[in-house]
Amino acid sequence: MDEPCVYEIRVEGHLPDRWSDWFAELAIRHDVSDETTLRGALADQAALFGVLNKIYALNLPLISVKRVPACVTLNTV
Repeated sequence: MDEPCVYEIRVEGHLPDRWSDWFAELAIRHDVSDETTLRGALADQAALFGVLNKIYALNLPLISVKRVPACVTLNTV
């Protein structure tokens, strides 16, 4: 993967607002089901791995990582 792709990453629990700067490239949405969705374009696999490392460092249980079809815009978060 050498081109930017949009990813939707779901974690268990609500990510505190103080971490929004750490995930600046991603939009953060708190779901009613006590989950947080991080969504946005990432430059490459290294950028995706960097986000996953941040999630690991915060000890957030990872629910899913999904590559969003190109036709879906970032505004639908």
